[in-house]
Amino acid sequence: MFHVFASAFTTLFVAIGPVELAAMFLALTPGLDARTKRRLAIVAAGVAAAVLLAFGLGGIELLSLIGVGLPAFRTAGGVLLLMTSAEMLLRRHSGLTSITPPEEMEAKQQHDIAIFPLAIPLTAGPGSMTAIVLLMGRAHTHLTQGIVLSALLLNILLAFVMMLASQALMRVLGTTGVNVVARVSGILLAALAMQFIFDGLTASRLFG
Repeated sequence: MFHVFASAFTTLFVAIGPVELAAMFLALTPGLDARTKRRLAIVAAGVAAAVLLAFGLGGIELLSLIGVGLPAFRTAGGVLLLMTSAEMLLRRHSGLTSITPPEEMEAKQQHDIAIFPLAIPLTAGPGSMTAIVLLMGRAHTHLTQGIVLSALLLNILLAFVMMLASQALMRVLGTTGVNVVARVSGILLAALAMQFIFDGLTASRLFG
């Protein structure tokens, strides 16, 4: 059971990226008082948790409704996570998020940034949505599903704490430290993505 929890927690940690999220939270909330920052973090974490729980609990059923088998989704999801990991490893710009410059400009102009971009896509983005569906697809008992969901909620809680502690975290790590964490996470995510691809291909009986 510990192996299931460790695997799920690690996968979701690198997909969500709480440290990068903290850096982006700090960049988007200059001059805001502590009470406002706390409200934004609470809303962002709550919305992200709701979205990812919905994908985790209903993702498999949604796939069956549209006629997509889990092996195909595992393979496609692995490719998507591999692309995400490549971006984490290779990007050169100083921004610590995958949202586009126009989206970032729009976010900075919004009065309330809790929903966009903090909740979606920074916390509940394509990578984390894909990861939770794949992890739930591998959980074949109610106990293992509960373990996966507990790993998800712990990651959301960690992201929430890091948003609140973003200023102190950036003082400790600095931009270089955050970039190092992002790239190490990218390597781990690449390995996990390849495992999902192998699982999908094996389940589809193309190999093995």
